[in-house]
Amino acid sequence: MPRYQTTDNIITLKQALEGIIVDNLKKLNALLPETRKLSRKADLVAAIKEQLHGQKLKQVWMQLDDLQKAAVAEVVHGSDDHYYAEIFRAKYGQYPNWGTIDRYGYNREPSLLCLFIYGSTMPYDLGEELLKFVPKPQKTSLSQIGDTLPKTIELQVEKYNYSTGKTEIEKWELPVTAAEMEVAAVKDLAAVLRLIQSGKVSVSDQTALPAAASVKAIAAVLQGGDFYNEEQRQATLSLGREYDDEVFSEVGNIKAFAWAQIAQASKFAERSGKKLVLTKAGQKALQEPPAKALQTAWKRWLQTKTFDEFRRIDPIKGQTGRGARGMTDVTWRRDAIACVLAECPVGKWILFNEFSTYLVATGHQFNVTEEPYYLYIGELGYGSLSDLTSYTWHILEERYMRCVLFEYAATLGIIDVAYVEPSLVPSDFDDLWGTDDLEFLSRYDGLISFRLTTLGAYCLGLTDKYTPPAIEIRQTLRVLPNQEIVVATEAFAASDAIVLDLYTKKVSDLVWRLDRLKLFVAIESGYSLAEFAEFLEARSVEPLPQTVQQFLTDVRERSNSLQDLGTVKLIECTNAHLALLIANDSRTKKFCQLAGDRTLAVPLGQETKFRTALRQMGYVLPQTDK
Repeated sequence: MPRYQTTDNIITLKQALEGIIVDNLKKLNALLPETRKLSRKADLVAAIKEQLHGQKLKQVWMQLDDLQKAAVAEVVHGSDDHYYAEIFRAKYGQYPNWGTIDRYGYNREPSLLCLFIYGSTMPYDLGEELLKFVPKPQKTSLSQIGDTLPKTIELQVEKYNYSTGKTEIEKWELPVTAAEMEVAAVKDLAAVLRLIQSGKVSVSDQTALPAAASVKAIAAVLQGGDFYNEEQRQATLSLGREYDDEVFSEVGNIKAFAWAQIAQASKFAERSGKKLVLTKAGQKALQEPPAKALQTAWKRWLQTKTFDEFRRIDPIKGQTGRGARGMTDVTWRRDAIACVLAECPVGKWILFNEFSTYLVATGHQFNVTEEPYYLYIGELGYGSLSDLTSYTWHILEERYMRCVLFEYAATLGIIDVAYVEPSLVPSDFDDLWGTDDLEFLSRYDGLISFRLTTLGAYCLGLTDKYTPPAIEIRQTLRVLPNQEIVVATEAFAASDAIVLDLYTKKVSDLVWRLDRLKLFVAIESGYSLAEFAEFLEARSVEPLPQTVQQFLTDVRERSNSLQDLGTVKLIECTNAHLALLIANDSRTKKFCQLAGDRTLAVPLGQETKFRTALRQMGYVLPQTDK
């Protein structure tokens, strides 16, 4: 793309022309209808400027082709006087014709478009004249697949053929797996919070990232498990490429990892040592409508800065240390994606590639890093991403977008997703050093398409109310008179097993028994007996037996018989008369009470006031080292 402007901050057409060398001015002059042989720079500037005015300007504009006219229209009707190359390409599929340039970059032959846009800027006086007759550009639209997702989707990847020296298009037809996440997210939210409540989720005390065992435990309670498992991958791979061996790169968990991050970002859980524990907000999330909790989780996750999702693109190294300072604000990146996600139609499948193109075309593009030379694959000395000569949006930013959509938006039920085995996706990173042994660049490469759900519209603030889809409520437990609880159907949820493990004694894989001591331990740990009783009533096939109701009533009474009044300081007086005097004096009685004949109990929070009042009575309580 030739550029003729050598100065910045163009103000007028005359100033723009004066910044161009004479040889290039002659080339521009030759493109105009009224061509005169001129050699002096001042004459060339005056001649070109004279023909880019009034009716003559319109005549020159009419000679532009459709794509060049579109480029002019985008600048004339844009928010400023700049031409944005990548935005234009994303919207129209290609760059406009700027002329030709030889392989060495010296012999430039401009096109007519170079008379309207100089460098990347249009002179403001030229723009004002063009605004009188140049029509508004076409609106940017987001292509859709529609309501129904096909069983297979064709993927296209541009490949450079070194033999022919040309770019070729490779096409692949791949079967897709669809995951409807709206209902799953509601169930997963409760299951994960219950798992945290049971003390089974551990995180690093330094990074707050979940331990491998915890990720596995979370995956086990999720509706349908995680997106990928090895059995599914083996079956899918048999439909695609053939490999010399049976060793495949690990995809790892997606939903399970996300839930550990979301629970902390949403403030539903916090660290206590190496364990996650529910906060009051987390306990509230278990009681309030799930959609409200999911909306809160999404909004708070968007604003958290504790973890950069790009770190999950494992093969790309250099993100820590010196490279960390170049990484851009994660909230800015997420906001750009969320803004465009909010423009998607509800219930319509959209190809990820179309979403990415639309995001750029509407001016929402972002950078993952401002210093790509710190990022590398394999070894910094050879695989630095700064060595790339082509546009790197698909390597960095698109990988990040897939992560946000696949790992977080889908997990929270904001979108349904359609995906394939990432090893089957045609590679777009073959030209990167150190990728010869990589089957995929990120675990999210398999995300092909998605659709915004009604829950997603609510979480994104597009609607004020949310009506959840009808969910069949199944009674899955049978509570017996002998206080045993037996699984009654195959629809038994893993999250229900977590609740039973908290409150009851497990007898076998399908049987639990009510136990007073186990219930006492749960109550002492802060778990609600009323909530457990409601749980049993909601899931029991028949009404709770009388013996069970009586058992729960007895436990409730025993748990309410004692009350913790807090910690006190015990003060011993020399005799009972003094203790009685202090306990009844108007100055001190508000801060103490008798706890025996000669002992006073002073709440720790009232000790300072008690000492002050005691001095007013004429007594003092010496400090001790106890």
